[in-house]
Amino acid sequence: MAEPVSIISYPDPRLKKVSAPITAFDADLRELAQQMFALMRLEKGVGLAAPQVARNIRMFVMNATGNPEDDRVYVNPELSEAEGEEEGEEGCLSIPELRVKIFRSRKLRIVAKDLEGKSIEESAEGYVARIWQHETDHLNGILLTDRMGPVAKIANRSLLKDLEERYKKQGKTT
Repeated sequence: MAEPVSIISYPDPRLKKVSAPITAFDADLRELAQQMFALMRLEKGVGLAAPQVARNIRMFVMNATGNPEDDRVYVNPELSEAEGEEEGEEGCLSIPELRVKIFRSRKLRIVAKDLEGKSIEESAEGYVARIWQHETDHLNGILLTDRMGPVAKIANRSLLKDLEERYKKQGKTT
């Protein structure tokens, strides 16, 4: 049985690590995915990557519609065939107070595995493609703070400083 998980917050250094590929498709992985879906729903998110729950593995869960039948799990995802670019507002469950406009590819393809280790190949555009890119960034140790433009960095400087101070007060260091 997988240990209970919780969302870790910026500036926790574990969020900046590149995640390791998954090789074991077992009950623990399925349990972790279920816990991640529960947390994602509780926090009203549309995606959650394993590094956000302090698991340094290449998996994310998502649901773009909120309907349970649209739950998706992607293990060891690889994005390709990016087309176009569009700007959209994003938030992050690990930096809940932050909302910023980010440029992302408009359309792309994902190749991954499901929880049983079976291959998944899909293409998407718009919102789903944005979620894939955001969550894959987490697997690569990339945060919204790394994607923000200079104006957004200035506009959110005090918020990020506050989060860093709160983190230090909890006895943690970056």
